[in-house]
Amino acid sequence: MTREYDEYLRDDNLHINWYPGHMKKTKEMVQNNLKLVDVVIELLDARIPLSSKNPDIDRLAKNKPRVVVLNKSDLSDKNKLNRWISYYQSKGIKAIPVDTLKGSGVNKIVEECKNVTKEKMDALKEKGRKQRAIRVMIVGVPNVGKSSLINKLTGRKSTQTGDRPGVTKGKQWVKLKGDLELLDTPGILWPKFEDQNIALNLAFTRAIKDEILDIDTLGLKFIEKMSEIEPEKLKARYKLDSLGEEPLETMEMIGRKRGFILGKNELDYTRIAKTVLNEFREGKIGRITLEVPEDIKEDNK
Repeated sequence: MTREYDEYLRDDNLHINWYPGHMKKTKEMVQNNLKLVDVVIELLDARIPLSSKNPDIDRLAKNKPRVVVLNKSDLSDKNKLNRWISYYQSKGIKAIPVDTLKGSGVNKIVEECKNVTKEKMDALKEKGRKQRAIRVMIVGVPNVGKSSLINKLTGRKSTQTGDRPGVTKGKQWVKLKGDLELLDTPGILWPKFEDQNIALNLAFTRAIKDEILDIDTLGLKFIEKMSEIEPEKLKARYKLDSLGEEPLETMEMIGRKRGFILGKNELDYTRIAKTVLNEFREGKIGRITLEVPEDIKEDNK
């Protein structure tokens, strides 16, 4: 490895700032249509419940009943998942762990939407209003599983899905079983990442497109993160007796174990980075949660 490449990979200035124009429009769409719905479903990634939470939602939906859904719970650490559920319970919000691909936990979302809107619907009935469907909006960052959730709630493939952010576009009203009606919106992110750790977590889970990032450095950052929070899982997956003193050394050890070598015994850093990131995303390294409730800053609580 050349000294120049060593210094390039060690550069800590991987600055992530991604806010396509359609996301600004989506935020405005959410704000304009909130008055039409009875309850907001806030869909989070169970591996990064803090980083996948859009801070705007608390402000935009503050007067609406809310149901928090922790998707991809099958990929998250069970103990940390329970800590997040307890955290939301302490805030008076029920957090429901789900796996939208398999459908586990989805029925509980319908039940909770009915629970949190019961008082309003009963009041409308007492006033002699005609019974109507409970109107629901799902909000969440890109690639968190909104389309998959809608497909499970309807029992059919009602929206386009894809393993990349930004597939669902525009506004859709979807009829659900259980007398619910859903307003779907594309994923939204905030204009500026004030905390680059949050940006990195979103990039690790592919809420931010790989194509606009320096994948080599992103892979190195992920290895650094794993070395801090889940070193044993990292060692077990890549059959390492120990980790390197520096993340770059660990990255090179993984590359040699996997045989990711180009000509003249030079390591293929891009292949190493893509492999480690994809294996995390697919759950092959183990059930991993990258953050815990204690990571929430006091001023955000």
